[in-house]
Amino acid sequence: MKVLIRTYIVLITVLILLGALLVLSSSGTYSAMKFNNFYYLFQSHLWKVFAAFGVIVIFALIPYDYYKKYSKYLLLGIVLILFLTFVLAPKVKGASRWIDLGLFMFQPSEMAKLLLVMHLAYLIEKKGDIIKDFKKGLIFLLIWVFLVAGLVFVQPNVSTSIIIVISSFVLLYVGGARFKHILFLAVTGGTLGFGAIMMFPHSQGRIMSFVQSFSGNGSMNIQVEQAKIALGSGGWLGVGIGHSRQSDLFLPESYGDFIFSILGEELGIFGSVSVLVIFFLVFSIGLIIAMKANDRFGQLLAFGLSLNIILGAFINAAVVMGLIPTTGITLPFISFGGTSIILFAISIGIILNIGFQYQKRREVGYAQA
Repeated sequence: MKVLIRTYIVLITVLILLGALLVLSSSGTYSAMKFNNFYYLFQSHLWKVFAAFGVIVIFALIPYDYYKKYSKYLLLGIVLILFLTFVLAPKVKGASRWIDLGLFMFQPSEMAKLLLVMHLAYLIEKKGDIIKDFKKGLIFLLIWVFLVAGLVFVQPNVSTSIIIVISSFVLLYVGGARFKHILFLAVTGGTLGFGAIMMFPHSQGRIMSFVQSFSGNGSMNIQVEQAKIALGSGGWLGVGIGHSRQSDLFLPESYGDFIFSILGEELGIFGSVSVLVIFFLVFSIGLIIAMKANDRFGQLLAFGLSLNIILGAFINAAVVMGLIPTTGITLPFISFGGTSIILFAISIGIILNIGFQYQKRREVGYAQA
């Protein structure tokens, strides 16, 4: 376990540091044009990188079983914040998703993903086999899932709400819910959800342009088109860090949701695949830690948090490659931003503590033997 934990820390460190380099490379031209300072956005991102490392250390030291006592109250708090954000927060690009905290823009939906996993893990452990009964067990957990997902959906933040539902359903199934219940919910919820999604003009536009691009009657939006050009121009080994052409304002906001395209351009197919492999290894080690956890809560918590990370990574990559409609999902640990990197860092710290607790118990067992 010690070797796995050390490997885990190294992999996360590689992702965060690589992200910092890519943000520097992809944001320089925009920063110079917008703020008359080539390093403006990089400097903003850099302090968040230091904060992320600090957060990992802090949460790695907090015993994860403490969260059992407070998960309900923390989730209720974020539900209230989501409601107030929708009602009171100013709209940015047509959506009320952010709260200005001065140093950075806080996105409550990212925190909601983490806290929902935490509370569902607690409820699954608490209810045990009763979760197999839809009316007596499962429905009470679904209330939390659809409450959180619904509040995120109406912001509107469709992509995050979909991730919340998917990760929650997977967690519930792993936790013991019957497959037929999850399948029924997925089909019903997917049908109703698609209808609701098409009510939002921006979501409808993204989906229709995506569909039409395959029929030859239209093209994807400018970001996807330029992202695909960046990926294609990178070749096998890329043009080198700092030599991206698409980041010279050809690809809008290349340092954010579409930073994977700059990764592909500068490090090539080899670099892109390597990063996806790293994410897969991070998920795999998270699964091993989950299986070794001392209790059911720890198992489900480590699994759920690991699932959120890999879902975000592969959905982001799929968007950039034009495989699915455009979303606002960031590339974990790599994209520019405050809330995303800090919240993912908290998840890593919690997973590490679960691993540490297992290792500590194992060492005590050896000592007693």
